[in-house]
Formats: sequence, C-alpha cells, structure tokens
Amino acid sequence: MKINVITLIPELYDTYFNFSVFYNALKDGIFSYELKNLRDFGLGIHKKVDDYPYGGGKGMILRVEPLVNCLNSFEEKGRVIFFSPAGRKLDISIIKEYAKLSTITIVNGRYEGVDERFIDNYVDDVISIGDFILTGGDPAALTFIDALLRHVPGFLDKEALLIESFEENLLEYPQYTRPEIFEGLKVPEILLSGNHEQIKKWRDQKRIEFTLKHRPDLINK
Repeated sequence: MKINVITLIPELYDTYFNFSVFYNALKDGIFSYELKNLRDFGLGIHKKVDDYPYGGGKGMILRVEPLVNCLNSFEEKGRVIFFSPAGRKLDISIIKEYAKLSTITIVNGRYEGVDERFIDNYVDDVISIGDFILTGGDPAALTFIDALLRHVPGFLDKEALLIESFEENLLEYPQYTRPEIFEGLKVPEILLSGNHEQIKKWRDQKRIEFTLKHRPDLINK
C-alpha cells in the first residue's frame, strides 16, 4: 500500500514510522509513504498557505491553490481523504474498506479550516474520528493510518488480527502477564493450566462478557 500525505508537519510522520512494527513493515515493503509539505506549495516569497475567511470570523483558512497544486504533484493519488467532524464516523468497516486499496492520499487541515471548494471538488471521502475538535488533521491521520495498516496483508499475523477488538463485533479478551500474584490479585487459574482448549473457551466467553460490560452497543450491530 502507498500512503500519500499532505501536511504542514511532515516530521511527525517520519518519527512515527521509524518506530518498531512500522519500521519493519516499511523495510519489508508492506507499505510505503510519501510526504508533501504544503508550505512548499505556498504563494509568494513567504510561501503563504492560508488567509482570512470571507464574511469575517476568527482564525485562518487554508487556501485552495496550494492544496490543489500540492495534491496534483503526486504521481498517483488514489482515493483522497480529508478528516473533519462533519465526515462519516470512522469504524472497522471503513478501515477494512481502505485496506483493500493500493494507494490513498490524506489531506490534513490546519488552523480554522479549509476552503470548502477544495473539499467539494478534490476530496473523495470526509471521515471523522469523533465528535470533538483537534488543532489539525494530523493526529486523526496518524490514528487512521495506524488502524489501517493493521489490516494490510503482512503487517500483522493473521491469527493475531482475528482476535483483536471489534472483529466479529466483540472486544478482545482481558490479558495478563507476570507476576502471577500482585498485592493479592491473582491471574485467573485457567490461564496457568496449560489446557489450550479450555483457555480458548475462557477467552471466547470473556470476549462476550467484556463487550456486554464495556460496549454493549457492538452486540446489536
């Protein structure tokens, strides 16, 4: 998978992708990414990318010309994504939908917003990660990319992916590690038994119980 990103903070992505499993996946060719700094496509000597909103109001709006020029500089764009609270709510079905694609381009807003002409005419999908406001699209983009790559073939072991939260509309079962006893709190005996069949049954049951307790809305999906 090829992930294109338009951003004013490209160093965020280089740092993130240099970590652990992402670095290994890059090295193995499971995904690649290309960053474009929107400032490089800014206007005039000061590389201006924003301006005051027509009609008045607080904050600055990203201009359409730098955005379009930056977007068109990619050799292949694929589906173009913009993150906004106005978009469709991100969930596992959207993640799986995008994991099937070979190329995507993420456009990150900043400041007060983006000229609506860009969104209406150059963006294929507007996605929301929740009913709250961020200072820019980059945290949402990294959240989306992290979740997305887990479903790209080769990034994770297939078995590990199947038992993760939200697969089959269930949360993952609770996990434990050493020490066996901490301040009187014990690890469930079944997990120490070595009986893999019984452990699987326990985990399957706990997934249901955990979901009913913490996210009962998932059961009815």
